[in-house]
Amino acid sequence: MLTSLALIFLIGLAMASICQKIRLPRIIGMLITGVIIGPYALNLLDSSILAISAQLRELALIIILLKAGLSLNLNDLRKVGRPAILMAFLPAVFEIASFIVIAPMVLDNVTYLEAAIMGSVLGAVSPAVVVPKMVGLMEAGYGTDKGIPQLILAGASLDDVFVIVLFTTFIGLAQGNSVSMFSFLEIPISIVVGIGVGWLCGYSLTRFFESRYNQKRYIRNSTKVIIVLGFSFLLVAIETWLKGIVPMSGLLAVMSMAIAIQTKSIKFVTKRLSEKFGKLWIAAEIILFVLVGAAVDISYTVNAGITVVILILIALVFRVIGVYLCLIGTKFTRKEKMFCMISYLPKATVQAAIGSVPLALGLECGQLVLTIAVVSIIVTAPLGALGMDMSYRKLLNHTK
Repeated sequence: MLTSLALIFLIGLAMASICQKIRLPRIIGMLITGVIIGPYALNLLDSSILAISAQLRELALIIILLKAGLSLNLNDLRKVGRPAILMAFLPAVFEIASFIVIAPMVLDNVTYLEAAIMGSVLGAVSPAVVVPKMVGLMEAGYGTDKGIPQLILAGASLDDVFVIVLFTTFIGLAQGNSVSMFSFLEIPISIVVGIGVGWLCGYSLTRFFESRYNQKRYIRNSTKVIIVLGFSFLLVAIETWLKGIVPMSGLLAVMSMAIAIQTKSIKFVTKRLSEKFGKLWIAAEIILFVLVGAAVDISYTVNAGITVVILILIALVFRVIGVYLCLIGTKFTRKEKMFCMISYLPKATVQAAIGSVPLALGLECGQLVLTIAVVSIIVTAPLGALGMDMSYRKLLNHTK
């Protein structure tokens, strides 16, 4: 395992630096590293690392969501209003609907339900790609005058909840299970419960830290980071414990907890915590994207053919239309709307996590769903990351 971690950190960091020097996003180098040293190429990673790959990716995602929550200004998000809610589901609905309509026409023996499963796998934007970039833009002051990074950050976080619930529903239908109205009510319930539980946890932690400070029993910021991380892991675990009882989004709860800490704490404390989580993210980012790359089987791309690639690109066009409709009536300029569209393109984390589920369940469409998930990562993660890196200076106002 130690050898595998050494390869992940050293090669991942080196490839990221090379990409940065040739003006490509760092994550492309990390993704390429994962593909090369992963089980489908050189197979240099230990099986023990691959066995806990999903948990390690989730750990990295928790760290960046905490960093995002500590950087997010709720007042800026309130200024955006309606589009933030629409961005949580409308682009995904357009993308899934395009798959349901088009996939049965161009792919052999694909039913509408199977097309819906494919669309729901494809429909989630990648928080792993989008969130770090939006945090960086907020810190650098790009687009913050109109709350654009905050809008995209919030929408991307809620988007995943919406899509995963739909995916679970479609999988249930494919297995012959009945789907009740409660299945669709799980979406708003999981969002509300996640935000509520996370906020309560964050508020309680803030009061605890303040009480210790007032008693002159100071808690070091490094210790606070460990405490916050511990509660974050607990919130994600609670989602699993409550499964089948009360739906709850653990990752949304983590972000809500961080926002509560940011809102209720002294600004200096929040800044220090944000900086420390930023340092943790340096290592977590490498682990996340290298392991996402390791989950990619290039052979699926070769076997998929051009039809699947074209289908994914068509679905992205519909997704872009959905984003545009969300932004109608806002004060965003044409350039700012274009940046929002670009930001909603990348897919990686969710697709890597759920793309293999239909195959594992023995569904006939399983292999095709996995192929589409893999191809979508290969096509859209570099496309979205590169698009954001190359365009934000030209498309967004700089206020710092």
